[in-house]
Amino acid sequence: MKSLIKLLTQKKLKLSVVESCTGGLLASSITSISGASKIFNLGFITYSNQAKIKVLKVNKNLIRKYGAVSHECCYAMVNNLSKISKANISVSITGIAGPKGGSKKKPVGLVYIGIKKGNKIQINKCLFTGKRRSSIQKATVEKALNLVFRIAK
Repeated sequence: MKSLIKLLTQKKLKLSVVESCTGGLLASSITSISGASKIFNLGFITYSNQAKIKVLKVNKNLIRKYGAVSHECCYAMVNNLSKISKANISVSITGIAGPKGGSKKKPVGLVYIGIKKGNKIQINKCLFTGKRRSSIQKATVEKALNLVFRIAK
């Protein structure tokens, strides 16, 4: 984590995040490190669909059609966060941490992580299987941090 903050500081990059299933764990893991104030711009926890619609301006029809846990919703979340925050790198997370809430089509452990840097957006579909809720959340944060590190290099 310290190496990520150092890298973003050296490159003068600001980071913003919007989280759903991780409930602030990503923001907390970044801001718990000294020096984070140089790189951390903004963090939202849009846990409910209503928050995604009201705060992030995700189109309610998009959520109705594809669901909050979808490539499309994750894309809208990261894209709209980027417009709001004006950060160099934006991250969005939406998923099903369980133990309930999963289905055959969208099982527990399904998570989408969106990263936007400049005009480039990448959506990563992850499936963290055989894990408890806290493990899924931690694995998601770890994956998100690795993706940010990779895109910032």
